[in-house]
Amino acid sequence: MALVVFLRGVNVGGHRTFRPSVLARQLREYDVVNVGAAGTFVARKSVSRSKLREAVLQKLPFETEVMLCDGGDLARLELENPFGVEPAVPGIVRFVSILSRNCRTPAAWPITIPARGEWSLRLIGAHGRFVFGVYRRQMEAIRYLGQIDKLLGVPATTRNWNTIMAVVRVLKGDRS
Repeated sequence: MALVVFLRGVNVGGHRTFRPSVLARQLREYDVVNVGAAGTFVARKSVSRSKLREAVLQKLPFETEVMLCDGGDLARLELENPFGVEPAVPGIVRFVSILSRNCRTPAAWPITIPARGEWSLRLIGAHGRFVFGVYRRQMEAIRYLGQIDKLLGVPATTRNWNTIMAVVRVLKGDRS
């Protein structure tokens, strides 16, 4: 079973920078494929979570949180499509936040931030360690994404829905 690696808080604003393509090459014994620049990788060779986590952390020049999930969980997200059949809307970004562990999620969805006035970020639901939402393409939305950790009480890292779909393509065998 393939494992998907999500690094938290890397290559953002010059903070904790590294070259993902180099890390992928260093982890070639696990058939690692780099997806984008935000610290997302697919390890296609069977390996234990603990061994992969240790290997990733040993190769990075800084400390960060490593979140792992089974590739099958992401493949199921594509089938379930939490955003429905509605086409993407210009200026609105669909995202998935990957939680470090399961948590009790709020009973009432959606959660809108800010709570009053025009929303910048909207959490629309959750499934296991995945939280789904949308945000307006505005600078303040980035600040609100950082509040997901506090809201749910566990560390989270966020990826665009397009990145999640790119991971699914790698899981299906597309290396491009």
